[in-house]
Amino acid sequence: MTRTAHVIGAGISGLAAATRLVRAGWSVQVHEAMQQAGGRCRSYFDAQTGLVIDNGNHLLLSGNHAARDYARAIGTEAGLVGPSRAEFNFMDVKSNARWKLDLGSGRLPFWLFDSNRRVPDTAISDYLALAPLLWAPTTRLIGDTIPCKGALYDRLVQPLLLAALNVDPPEGSAGLAGAIVRETLLAGGQACRPLIARDGLSAVLVEPAVAFLNQESRGVRFGHELRALSWSNDWVVGLDFGGGSTLELGPNDAVVLAVPPRPAATLLPGLKSPQKYRAIVNAHFAHVPPTGMPALTGVIGGVVEWLFAFPNRLSVTISNADRLVEAPREQLAAQIWAEVCQVAGIQAELPAWQIVRERRATFEATPEQNALRPGPVTQCKNLFLAGDWTDTGLPATIEGSVRSGNRAAELVLALGGRRRDT
Repeated sequence: MTRTAHVIGAGISGLAAATRLVRAGWSVQVHEAMQQAGGRCRSYFDAQTGLVIDNGNHLLLSGNHAARDYARAIGTEAGLVGPSRAEFNFMDVKSNARWKLDLGSGRLPFWLFDSNRRVPDTAISDYLALAPLLWAPTTRLIGDTIPCKGALYDRLVQPLLLAALNVDPPEGSAGLAGAIVRETLLAGGQACRPLIARDGLSAVLVEPAVAFLNQESRGVRFGHELRALSWSNDWVVGLDFGGGSTLELGPNDAVVLAVPPRPAATLLPGLKSPQKYRAIVNAHFAHVPPTGMPALTGVIGGVVEWLFAFPNRLSVTISNADRLVEAPREQLAAQIWAEVCQVAGIQAELPAWQIVRERRATFEATPEQNALRPGPVTQCKNLFLAGDWTDTGLPATIEGSVRSGNRAAELVLALGGRRRDT
């Protein structure tokens, strides 16, 4: 019995679904509208800096089990590098204060009982005040659930949740924030060790997956945009790629639609999906980091939020960045570089740089928009959705993308012997 899965979209969620299905014995064909894979999670050569840079800086944690399992399946888990302990360096650019949050490497958050490992000027009671997030519904605001002020909030909770949700935390979904806290701070240092794809996102998470699919199955077809679906009796029976190219599906075939929400809604009229998005700004500077600089530094009190030290460049991520998408590029680069120099402890003229502004980087992780996220099941029995914008229980993250792809693949596998009547 021939069983073919057609995965529409070669972003992380689509690649995760395709990889899972190939390993389960299915024949898989991935169809990607663009000429490269990875979606928002990719690397490319930038002529302005002369470097290979990531479209956006992404941080994984050791507790992101789905993402790590995916990397292991394509043979690249070793490419996710980080410290042996869950340690995070921070700097307040207004006061020049520096500190290190040391979560250790255990399974329980014993670090809470050591004032030298906690956020400065915080007590255990401050952390206990976060408990309401753990059982908060997704319909509740963070600002109505926990106090959004004080040293702990300013120095840890705000930057953590801002990076995860890509909205100002008080307006974000408390339920989504609770999922982050449960899987990170509450899970102890063993779940919080930072991991970075130091050789680039494409080299670690994308290109090896494409190579695996090309070798083990029908591979990835680029420049192949799905224009329409045809269905009969609640089953997808055909895929229209335009130009007279229509693919008829066999009675045992399935489809995973792993595209952004706009094309998904076009292909599936009536599909509910988030309608509001927030921007992320990334800046890359062709400057070798000083010796001994931490791979990641959280920045408080300035425009920079997270500073990444790669072997050949310094890169910055700024979330909830709608305010910056229209800022003059040269002015923005100079402002960011001044803060980078302060945090890195260097004095240098502005090097070759690149600003990457993603206007629709993630869906707006508010209760209103989270309620619009669809589940993986559609009205068609052999068609399933994947993507970080679907209802994964997490904000729009790499971990959420991989989980959505895995979930769609499991639903395909669950079809078992069910087949469409011919």
